[in-house]
Amino acid sequence: MNIVLLPQHTQNIITLTDSILLNHLHQVLKAQVGDSIKVGVVQGNLGTAVIDSLTDTSVTLNHIDCPTPPPTKLPLTVVLALPRPKVLRRLILDMTAMGVRELYLVNSYRSEKSYWQSPLINKIDDYIQEGLQQACDTVPMQVHLKKRLKPFVEDELPSIIGKQQAIIAHPYADDAISRVWQPQQPSVLVIGAEGGFIPYEVALFSKVGCTPAHMGTRILRTENAVNLLCGHALLAQQN
Repeated sequence: MNIVLLPQHTQNIITLTDSILLNHLHQVLKAQVGDSIKVGVVQGNLGTAVIDSLTDTSVTLNHIDCPTPPPTKLPLTVVLALPRPKVLRRLILDMTAMGVRELYLVNSYRSEKSYWQSPLINKIDDYIQEGLQQACDTVPMQVHLKKRLKPFVEDELPSIIGKQQAIIAHPYADDAISRVWQPQQPSVLVIGAEGGFIPYEVALFSKVGCTPAHMGTRILRTENAVNLLCGHALLAQQN
């Protein structure tokens, strides 16, 4: 937790009771009344606040001063086949921290139906907050759940792509992703679950303008592929 994320429209003073935050202040920061800590306001700026009071059950912050804009989002939309719920938490956290602008979680042949019923699905907002606090960001990644793949790809994805480049990561594609993807440009990146998309699904995405491309001869886990590709986009933004 590199910043304390404050609710939207926070102004001069606020009292928080989140147990994770309080534990961090007590156990990690060893914070005391009068200390200045880094904060950010959701959908707003970054800055500092002063601890006015601190107990085992609450912390009150005042002198909130947030003059610094949050970091720029990546020009990247990710379409991801729903992975195992425990993997999803790490991926949401990592994609948020790296600055992915928007995420569409979709169904696929290799996504178990039970994944959609997992209680962890309901904690996506918590994972996003964790990622924002890690990266010192205040603008949440937008997440959309799409349980029906074919209608999403055919009816919604073309307008999402628009004039952006669209790539589907597929280990058996002819072209290398390093040759066809320009990560500094606005992009839609499609990534499968463990084992990738089946040929029918690859063809479905291809029909609406997604170019299949591979990442080499190694078959990577979903979380490795997501972090590698999003990391590549993050590095490209620095150039």
